[in-house]
Amino acid sequence: MPKIKTKRAAAKRFKATGTGKLKRAKANKSHILTKKSTKRKRSLRQAAMTDATNVKAMKKVLPYI
Repeated sequence: MPKIKTKRAAAKRFKATGTGKLKRAKANKSHILTKKSTKRKRSLRQAAMTDATNVKAMKKVLPYI
């Protein structure tokens, strides 16, 4: 069987944790930051886990992560 190619765009955006969960960065932190509160911008810095509903699709595009 041939190897499955990893989708490189997804590989750059997601990292696997030790338990195999997928870690991601939060959205809405790139521009139009003046109207967002300091508290909101601060919470956007922390990483988040990929939702359980998306895990099956993510394992397909990231077979070796």
